[in-house]
Amino acid sequence: MDTLLELKAMYKYFPGVCANKDVNLNVKKGEIHALLGENGAGKTTLMNCVYGLYTPEKGEIFWKNHKVSINSIKDAINLGIGMVHQHFMLVENMTVLENIMLGLPSRRGIFLDKDNISNKLAILMDKYGLHVDLQSEIWQLSVGTQQKVEIIKVLYRQAELIILDEPTAVLTPDEVETFFTTLRLLKEQGHSIIIITHKLEEVTKIADTVSVLRGGEKIKTIACSDTDENTLASMMIGREFISNNQRAKVPYG
Repeated sequence: MDTLLELKAMYKYFPGVCANKDVNLNVKKGEIHALLGENGAGKTTLMNCVYGLYTPEKGEIFWKNHKVSINSIKDAINLGIGMVHQHFMLVENMTVLENIMLGLPSRRGIFLDKDNISNKLAILMDKYGLHVDLQSEIWQLSVGTQQKVEIIKVLYRQAELIILDEPTAVLTPDEVETFFTTLRLLKEQGHSIIIITHKLEEVTKIADTVSVLRGGEKIKTIACSDTDENTLASMMIGREFISNNQRAKVPYG
């Protein structure tokens, strides 16, 4: 697979903290790439640099093998990068359609645009199996459906790379299974996906590749087929991980 996004020697500092230190990352076209680490490992900070929310102190970003500068969210969107944050960026007393339209340029007037965009969204939702009532207000929707709205938003803006920050944190088990089905369909349609997570079982279930961060540094990138949860857990915490099953086998004495 060809490289879609490449990060080289990324550094991001906050007062008294090096949040990212010399991080390299390579994301291929059409893959699901998990960014795994404990809370505070620097995962979200790194992706916020990719999405233009933060500016790294050092480092280079390459998009489709071309060096780019991402200084704002608009820069990221124009390249084809979308991000769904852990806390959704939706206006609760507005409709799904109005939320998707927020920030879009309007040449024909909002009412004519609504009809045009509604028709385009109907086609998009059919393509990806993401069906949402466009006239519902956000407060009326379940958390899982609100997440669908966020994904529809980035797809409508033609994102080739979708970054998802702790996407299952607020989902029920049934919603997680539905969400994974959506991810697989997005992958089949050629999208690349980065999942920011600390949940080992999700990484081995849905991702093709995993990069482990610890203390702001990348520890390793590995194909999920070449590793297991215990190995990944050891990378995350920096010491050998002993599962509960393994502890049960250790004799007392």
